[in-house]
Amino acid sequence: MSSAAEREAVAEQRTAPVVVTEAAPRGTPGVPVRPGAPTPLGARFRAGPDGVPGTNFALWAGGAEAVELCLFDEGGRETRAPLTELTHEIWHGFVPGVLPGQRYGYRVHGRWDPWTGGRWNPAKLLLDPYARAVDGDFALPPEVYGHVRDWPQQHVADTVRDERDSAPFVPKGVVVHDDDDWADDHRPKTPWADSVIYELHVKGFTRAHPGVPEELRGTYAGLAHPAAVEHLTRLGVTAVELLPVHQFAHEDHLLRRGLRNYWGYNSVGYFAPHAGYAASGTAGQQVGEFKRMVRALHAAGIEVILDVVYNHTAEAGELGPTLSLKGIDNRGYYRLQSDARRYTDYTGCGNTLHVVRPHVLRLITDSLRYWVTEMGVDGFRFDLAAALARSMHDVDMLSPFLAVIAQDPVLRRVKLIAEPWDVGSGGYQVGAFPPLWTEWNDRYRGAVRDFWRGALPDVRDLGYRLSGSSDLYAWGGRRPYASVNFVTAHDGLTLRDLVTYERKHNEANGEGNRDGSDDNRSWNCGTEGESDDGRVRALRRRQLRNLLTTLLLSTGVPMLVAGDELGRTQGGNNNAYCQDNETSWVDWGLLDDPGWQALFDLTSRLIALRHRHPVLRRRAFFSGRAHSADGLRDLAWFTARGAEMTERDWYAPAATLGMYLSGRDIPGRDERGAPIVDDSFLAVLHAGDAPAAFVLPGPPWARRYEVVVDTSREEQAAAPGVTYRAGASITVPARAVLLLRVG
Repeated sequence: MSSAAEREAVAEQRTAPVVVTEAAPRGTPGVPVRPGAPTPLGARFRAGPDGVPGTNFALWAGGAEAVELCLFDEGGRETRAPLTELTHEIWHGFVPGVLPGQRYGYRVHGRWDPWTGGRWNPAKLLLDPYARAVDGDFALPPEVYGHVRDWPQQHVADTVRDERDSAPFVPKGVVVHDDDDWADDHRPKTPWADSVIYELHVKGFTRAHPGVPEELRGTYAGLAHPAAVEHLTRLGVTAVELLPVHQFAHEDHLLRRGLRNYWGYNSVGYFAPHAGYAASGTAGQQVGEFKRMVRALHAAGIEVILDVVYNHTAEAGELGPTLSLKGIDNRGYYRLQSDARRYTDYTGCGNTLHVVRPHVLRLITDSLRYWVTEMGVDGFRFDLAAALARSMHDVDMLSPFLAVIAQDPVLRRVKLIAEPWDVGSGGYQVGAFPPLWTEWNDRYRGAVRDFWRGALPDVRDLGYRLSGSSDLYAWGGRRPYASVNFVTAHDGLTLRDLVTYERKHNEANGEGNRDGSDDNRSWNCGTEGESDDGRVRALRRRQLRNLLTTLLLSTGVPMLVAGDELGRTQGGNNNAYCQDNETSWVDWGLLDDPGWQALFDLTSRLIALRHRHPVLRRRAFFSGRAHSADGLRDLAWFTARGAEMTERDWYAPAATLGMYLSGRDIPGRDERGAPIVDDSFLAVLHAGDAPAAFVLPGPPWARRYEVVVDTSREEQAAAPGVTYRAGASITVPARAVLLLRVG
């Protein structure tokens, strides 16, 4: 306890109903429950032993004393049936006549004793963790809390059990018919090195799209619509990374301010596609709609990667609602402190799933396999993955979670992306995840932002980031594509806002502008916010071209954020997690502006260039050594004088860097076993605010150079065809990237 006063208050509350043992429940006459099977977990429709169709229900609830299955008809009337069979801590039963579309939940009985972590409360209807569809919205009235939320002494409120029924106020699971074998689906199976990832929000991408029918906007069906898919194929991306689509709930503090959780990092159902994104219905139809979306994207050659949140749930801490796991077996699912009333929080969201426990690990891996085998997805980006890699306390790269993934015959074959940090001690783990994993490389983000705003003291860090971050990933057989390179993500400023604002502007979030990071590493080009000054606007667009060009020429896997290629703005809001409105939705009207259309065209052209040239998407790290008698190396760095960089040059302040990529020395062979040979390129990055002279390296590096990209130009069509002789001194425009093909 935190103080003598609290201990005294708690002692007083022990006279209230704080420790309760439930009597066994009694079922409703006429509901036949046969023994059924303990596997698979969840609600699975099938034929019974006598051929009569029905549903098998199975729930892990290790410390529970009794479990009631609750069935709901169309009018919301509840019928309860005890599950009396218990096998290896799994309560199970088969109910004949329960068909797909049936809405259900559980009431779990046990000891109410928050001091030891026991928070069983059968007054609260609980969502099946394995529910494959969810019908209804999560509101958060007092009835959905296991404790008396408005207890006068708030510091002990979580110890007083609330006896009110939550069933009218919570959504229900839905029985779904599994009848899809994916025989007509063809996964793109894009190699990591060839991948270009596009992070998008299912709702926000199409909510304002004029080419998508109104009734489909903001839905899985909307993302599958030809108008949405056509933008992705024109852009040239190979994968979409969807912000969370697991069923999620809105936080109470947002609902009280009239806001909603837009991003979805508040999961409560790990098998159910979020019902709010379904156009076809929420009584199981959302499952089929999601599958059709995946098929449409696969048919266009686009993989589907899910951003998944297995580190915490929407039930928060001891003062949070009781929606599912907390009421099934609180101490079995969550990490608790030595004071078991409190939750260990490595996530900043109130709780942390106890992934070391076998049944929790099973929940996560069962969910992952389900989304691959039955929903067709191609990979996952793990939110706060370091929290999943913790053993008992510390982050452990030999943890049960990582070990299980590495040996799983399904999961080890899909794309695995770690957000390699959490908020706990020792949680920053960039570069530490084992082979099979790629990582969001925030050191890439920081170095590129700092270079283009003139804040890098030298170019050492930039050199590593441009060439695949070998300092982070060249170990254990990892490859350059272990680095997912990004300049922006959903969390933070958009690309346009990165060159428009130096301060966050999150007032609309209702938190006094205290939320969101203060470390934006942005530059507003001299004016805070939007400007009518033509010079400022032109400079900002040039900076956008510089950032996108740098990203798409770097070794590693580039990740774009939906709308950055169009100049999307959030008005400086760098934490728009609760802005389910035009602030966050993609503004497709931007394409009517020739300037933003030109930015899209450049982005598409750069992606196409990357796809054509294997030297830009290497599968092995550069050696930096000469592979032939002429002394030509696979990677070389040049100063503005046209001389190769020395050790002293790497430590000297510099605004200009030349990077030579040899297409003659690419490791590996193509599918036919032939050597891979490509053009060679020289990229010149100049972040200075005035033009600079640059001497083009002479033989053996090149005889001549042809300009392929010049970011000083609004329109790129005029740039190709300009040639220079080797050894010539050229003028690099202020704040620009030149990409030159070697001849």
